[in-house]
Amino acid sequence: MIRKLVIVVAIIAIGFAAKAWRDTMREPLVQRVSIESRGLPTDAPPITIALLADIHVAGPDMPPSRISEIVAQVNALDPDLIAIAGDLVSEKRTATKVYSASEIVAPLGKLRAKHGVVIVPGNHDHWFDWPGLSAELARYPHITVLINSAAQLGPVAVGGVDDAFTKRDDPEKTFAALRPLTGLKVVLTHSPDVFPQVPVDVPLVLAGHTHCGQIAYPWGGSPATMSEYGDLYACGVVKQHGKTLVTSAGIGTSLIPMRLFTQPEIWVIEIRPPQR
Repeated sequence: MIRKLVIVVAIIAIGFAAKAWRDTMREPLVQRVSIESRGLPTDAPPITIALLADIHVAGPDMPPSRISEIVAQVNALDPDLIAIAGDLVSEKRTATKVYSASEIVAPLGKLRAKHGVVIVPGNHDHWFDWPGLSAELARYPHITVLINSAAQLGPVAVGGVDDAFTKRDDPEKTFAALRPLTGLKVVLTHSPDVFPQVPVDVPLVLAGHTHCGQIAYPWGGSPATMSEYGDLYACGVVKQHGKTLVTSAGIGTSLIPMRLFTQPEIWVIEIRPPQR
């Protein structure tokens, strides 16, 4: 009887391990959402933004070679703008290999979009070596790094909030920098928790950090949300007060190199002018 029980437990454990490795290593799912915004003229064509988050380059699950494959997948989507919501790296103790700043950034330098690539740092970027990562990113003129600042990228004005988890964020400074810019206004942030503070004239907020739990329950939800608001802003699309928040599950892993009942994802957000 005990022997049979041990065998059953072993089979279940092997099944969960196989499921976890598949969830961790599968090709990112492309999620899509479409919104309307008065930030675009009524006769303007739609704008598409590809959102990446929590890339967490580290072995065994996210070597630079895998990032190169994901970069090719993103480029094939032909977005107008690519936004990266922080945590390029993972320095987790369970990592089989921690890569250098140049190895982490080099594949990202091959991202291509009409209006460029915009990045904000995450907590792991600061813990790892943000000056080193920043210096490598600066080698690519089509990549814009925003730290509590804003930039005009074609018809899109992006305000980038620095990381809240390490208390480097300054939302009000970011919003002030964004205010005089024109066109479609977007806030890019590592943590979604800034969403309630975002002015109502900013229709779109893009975030990561939560991993949608990374380890989730089969029936939905997760033991950890990494958000002060619990499940409210922890995953997917939320619409409040005329604003839309997209929180990505990200691509890589943190703390342990494993996902379970969550999956890597790339978001494609289409913004259209109001219908006549």
